[in-house]
Amino acid sequence: MSTNNKKPRRQQILEALAHMLEVKPGARITTAALAKEVGVSEAALYRHFPSKSKMYEGLIEFIEETLFSRISIINAESSDALLRLEKILHLVLAFSERNPGITRILTGDALAGETDRLRLRVVQLFERLETQVRQIFREAELKEGLHFGMSIFDTSSLMLALLDGKMSAYVRSEFKRLPTEGWAQQWPHMIHGIFATEAQIS
Repeated sequence: MSTNNKKPRRQQILEALAHMLEVKPGARITTAALAKEVGVSEAALYRHFPSKSKMYEGLIEFIEETLFSRISIINAESSDALLRLEKILHLVLAFSERNPGITRILTGDALAGETDRLRLRVVQLFERLETQVRQIFREAELKEGLHFGMSIFDTSSLMLALLDGKMSAYVRSEFKRLPTEGWAQQWPHMIHGIFATEAQIS
């Protein structure tokens, strides 16, 4: 992401932070370096954010607002549980792919040495996402009569592990291994594999 002088300073700061997380993988971002990236003094940064932690929180809030507003739209557009599930999982992967630096926050890579509160915020974000996935599986069972080979809890955990693994591979590869790579081929096999057999149902 590049900064734009016409944008509000707060937005410029957050975009500069996301950009630095992308172009300097593994590096710890200092407020001095961030101020230089934005083209302002460190004092100017602190006029908009009282601490660097609050800057990271600003990015986490952006992630939450973007993902969950779109998830609400997906849920409103269709009653088909598995279609909604596929769209939601693909949404998260596509968001990750378009925002490499922010993905480092989601995987925890960028939060090493930062406050525990930031890691807790990310944990809560994923818990909220998993709750949404569990709700879809419940609806699939109750409204569509679908049955799964594992409990809803274990099945949703598997879906979140899939997301986490793809995003972690993206970060480890320094953003070369795209999260959506192979998704069209992988999803049908993934979703088919979670259904219970007739023997398990009986």
